[in-house]
Amino acid sequence: MLFTVFLFLPLSVSGSFGGEYNKNDCALILEGTKKTDAYDYTYNLLRGNLPFVSDTNDCITYDAINEAYHEAIQKINVAQPYNDKWRAEDLATVGELLLDISTTLANRYGLTKDMIEKGLPLIDTSKTLIHNVCPGFLKAVECKPGKYRRFDGLCTNTDHPNWGSSLAPFARIMPPAFADGISEPRMSITGDRLPLSRVVSRTMHPDHGYHDHAGTIMVIAWGQFMDHDYTLTATPLDPLNRNDPEECCDRPPHSKNPYCYEIEIPADDYFYRLFKIRCQNFVRAFPAVRPGCRLGSRIPFNLLTGVLDGNTIYGISEDFARKLRTGYDGLLRMNPVFSEYGLKDLLPLKLDIPDEGCTRPNSSMYCFEAGEIRVNEQLVLTCMHTLMAREHNKIAKELINVNPHWDDETLFQEARRITIAEIQHVTYNEFLPILLGEETMHKFGLILGKDGYWDGYDPNVDPSVIDAFAAAAFRFGHSLLPTVVERWSKGHTYIASKRLSDLIRRPWDLYRAGVIDEYFIGLTNQVAQAMDESITQEVTNHLFKKVGAKFGMDLVSFNMQRGREFGIPSYMEFRKLCGLPVAKTFDDLLGFMPNDTVRRYASIFQYPADIDLWSGGVSERPLPGSMLGPTFSCVIATQFSNSRRGDRFWYELPNQPSSFTLDQLNEIRKMRLARIICDNTDLVETIQLYPMILPDHEFNPRVPCRSGVLPSIDFSKWAEIVPSNQNIPYINNLAAHVSYATS
Repeated sequence: MLFTVFLFLPLSVSGSFGGEYNKNDCALILEGTKKTDAYDYTYNLLRGNLPFVSDTNDCITYDAINEAYHEAIQKINVAQPYNDKWRAEDLATVGELLLDISTTLANRYGLTKDMIEKGLPLIDTSKTLIHNVCPGFLKAVECKPGKYRRFDGLCTNTDHPNWGSSLAPFARIMPPAFADGISEPRMSITGDRLPLSRVVSRTMHPDHGYHDHAGTIMVIAWGQFMDHDYTLTATPLDPLNRNDPEECCDRPPHSKNPYCYEIEIPADDYFYRLFKIRCQNFVRAFPAVRPGCRLGSRIPFNLLTGVLDGNTIYGISEDFARKLRTGYDGLLRMNPVFSEYGLKDLLPLKLDIPDEGCTRPNSSMYCFEAGEIRVNEQLVLTCMHTLMAREHNKIAKELINVNPHWDDETLFQEARRITIAEIQHVTYNEFLPILLGEETMHKFGLILGKDGYWDGYDPNVDPSVIDAFAAAAFRFGHSLLPTVVERWSKGHTYIASKRLSDLIRRPWDLYRAGVIDEYFIGLTNQVAQAMDESITQEVTNHLFKKVGAKFGMDLVSFNMQRGREFGIPSYMEFRKLCGLPVAKTFDDLLGFMPNDTVRRYASIFQYPADIDLWSGGVSERPLPGSMLGPTFSCVIATQFSNSRRGDRFWYELPNQPSSFTLDQLNEIRKMRLARIICDNTDLVETIQLYPMILPDHEFNPRVPCRSGVLPSIDFSKWAEIVPSNQNIPYINNLAAHVSYATS
């Protein structure tokens, strides 16, 4: 089946929607259209919607698109927010409209999956009525390069302003596997339902509790902090507490959330049957709006930016960033709760929507506020947020010492710029080598330079987060999660521990003086679980457990359900994409994963081609020198390669308004995670060189924080000479330095 796009010169008929067209003009010519595998005769007949099939080449006209628009707008109330400030739920209404139009056209013209994916997005919707409802930030955007990043990620690429920005669709490295070609969750290759997500969870991912590597809990801590810098899927939320809605299970169809895709629990479940639980609430992701409001299949969107830019610390909007700041000396707001003890500050209290992502024991107890809303998701993550907020403030204070003439805005932006560079450096210098191993790092060009600049920016690389990375591959850390989280003393002896489920959305321990440091020392001494299919019951049976309850939710089922509703192709399809051997029978899997794992897969799946990407990815044998198997290594390395090559603000780049001087860059290269921990805790006196690996006398020794083995940044390299005839404080004209966009 072929499709061809023909461009037509505009005729004399004007549309009131930004373009001129003749109603018979073709937006897209489809050659040889017939009934298809995506919308075959039986599928549409059962729904009373037979596809239109002409005797000649079909032509989707602009008039046909406008007709589909009129049909859709009668069903969908499209938001038009004040001042063009789009919330996720507002943008979703436009996404629903575009998806409805796409579905109508796919039905009417009997489009194949290939046409839906590659043809529909080529139609210029600015010549249709769609133009009237398209958000301004998704139309033509003009970028003005500057020294500092925008918070929302717009203009990270001046030629493609929406690449890597917040509210952008997830990127795809292969077409989706929707059951109907456009929106319905993935099904078996036979057309049957896949095994229930909970059946996959309990059969394939029991709690074995193995340890077989030297990775510490700090690998999980940094990995989750990075994940929350990268990805937050836009989904419906409860309007009051902004948590996941509980509007699916045990409700009649008319009162369910329209996005419900609840997780069914089998009656014979070994755990949930004890509590007569047969269902868990789950909602599908909102449909995205592509740049230019293009048509196509359903695709979810990301609330965060697709590059490592510290939005965990600073947020994704100018307004929210202002809220997080003190307004003086470039500092972030903190809570000096332990000042009388001479201890460092905690994060500020979350006073607005206090129950968002937080299980409060009473109305007088408050969770913490940070740049990313999941800061309270579990206590270890809260510790990481606290650490990096302290690091920003430490840097701001260092900068004001060498540049006392700088104003608040300059100090804030420069401290932010350096903090982001440190995050990028630690991620690629310490985290990824442990995760991927040297061979994969080399293969994907992830090795950092040791001197000079790295001139590897490619404006043709889209840094947006890949759907399979967000919904599957970067959830590898769920395999590493421990049953308990330990606290250790500054002398590196065990103190106590708490069950992981008791620390989820309950970061209250940090309100005890010195406890945050004990957790940090524990993170560097406690070994993580093995990277395998075994997952702790703390998250398969007790996730988000409410106070006093004996059960919670199942994170593994969530992973499976999210991947299926995203339309993520199967594990085997990704092996094929990555150039790896493909299994046609379960016996063929024996070389990829343990024999018992293969046997259990054969007990619930009909074919290896049906195995979910997340499940297969965590079950693979790791590559030599790596924590991950080849499939997840491939997807994750692709994402981090795109994040580096597609980021115009990447810290190693030369010849950009944002570039550091070579002296400054060499100072940033000195930075280690161990140094950041030493500088921003009160009790840590010694720490191993690489905190994500267990200490070893020969290869990873503990060293004193005050020794020269862990060098600090010399901030004199940022000193700015003030003209001698200047008698007033020097104020930078930041308008000339900040990247901005105009629609």
